[in-house]
Amino acid sequence: MFFTEDFIHYIWKFRLFDRDNLQTTGGESIEVFSAGLPNTDSGPDFHNARLRIGDTTWAGNVELHINSSDWHKHKHTNDNAYKNVILHVVYRDDEPITLPDGRRLATLELKDRISPDLYNRYHNLVFGNQQFIPCEGTVRHVDDITLRNWLTRVLVERLEKRSTAVMASLEKNRGDWEETFYQFLAAQFGFKTNALPFELMAKSLPQLTLAKHKNNPLQIEALIFGQAGFLEEEFKDDYPKILKEEYAFLRKKYNLGPIEKHLWKFMRMRPQNFPTIRLAQFAALIVKSNHLFSKMIEIKDVAYLRKLFTDLGVNPYWETHYRFDAESKPSSKSLGESSIDILLLNTFVLFLFSYGKRNQQEYFINRSLKLLEKLPAEENNIVTNFGLLGIKVNTAFDSQALLELKNNYCSYKKCLQCGVGNKILKMV
Repeated sequence: MFFTEDFIHYIWKFRLFDRDNLQTTGGESIEVFSAGLPNTDSGPDFHNARLRIGDTTWAGNVELHINSSDWHKHKHTNDNAYKNVILHVVYRDDEPITLPDGRRLATLELKDRISPDLYNRYHNLVFGNQQFIPCEGTVRHVDDITLRNWLTRVLVERLEKRSTAVMASLEKNRGDWEETFYQFLAAQFGFKTNALPFELMAKSLPQLTLAKHKNNPLQIEALIFGQAGFLEEEFKDDYPKILKEEYAFLRKKYNLGPIEKHLWKFMRMRPQNFPTIRLAQFAALIVKSNHLFSKMIEIKDVAYLRKLFTDLGVNPYWETHYRFDAESKPSSKSLGESSIDILLLNTFVLFLFSYGKRNQQEYFINRSLKLLEKLPAEENNIVTNFGLLGIKVNTAFDSQALLELKNNYCSYKKCLQCGVGNKILKMV
């Protein structure tokens, strides 16, 4: 049999061993009142366990190993953090452990107390040859309540991890939610390929500066295109000439410095996604809606949130252009529905969650989850493969949770830490 400490950890945590006539390797009886709390930091594996060994009731720590000799290999003997270990739980007792004070460390050997059926389910799950996820042969047998509860948990884990970037940015912006939201939203307008230059542009151009020109769309456009580095050359068309003139004045007034134009990527992109078009759309959004974070906090209707991004009123120049001085066939330059959904997913959902987390208001956390339930599921290989296994993927709530499950549990075969894996292991 091949064991891991994670499996021993799992067996002890849920007490999935034969507890009849439980004894230490020294012959003393054991009664387990509480297995203790798992320790995720350095030190013994479980804290605050409560046991009776012989006639004495103990409260303290429990350490787990494959072999009892691992106690010495891991150099616990003279480590003060292990002074309060009251029980050593091992798969195999290959060496009695004597403590510095001469006492023999109480040891529980599990070798003959683990069900072969449980071990086989564990081995097949963690060490099987499945290509997509470890439990692809059995996941369809997991009940819907277990699956939904676990997906909700991993979704929250995903949002908590992503919110750390929001909190770090919020600190840099001295607690200014509006500025932080504006910067994150700008980065999302880059849609991965141009996320970095969009973010750099936004950080170089404070929202408060734009707010001073909210009644002058041309100046908003000049500031955004200018700071993006697109107004540093000579032009033929009147529109970019006017922008350049406006920007020259505003740049001097606010002591601005543009980012480098070469940061923007056009290669292998559909013209509709060119950064010039995205910048024009972003400028139109700023003109249409100031203080977007405050609006987001107030708006509960998803349809109304979508309206913020529809009919933006992009400058008419872009109806016949994808770049400055390069005329093209007339076409709409409005944001598509899928682009709007991505912006809502990656910015609005994240900030509702982060705001609720920061201010300890479950109301906003729940709103972020409800918003995910109103957005369509993303389309990618991971979502498709889960669907082929019989898992329903109807909304962004489902797809985001499954992405987290696959990338942070299934791919690392963390089945013992997974609610779905736990359920499968306990199936009879």
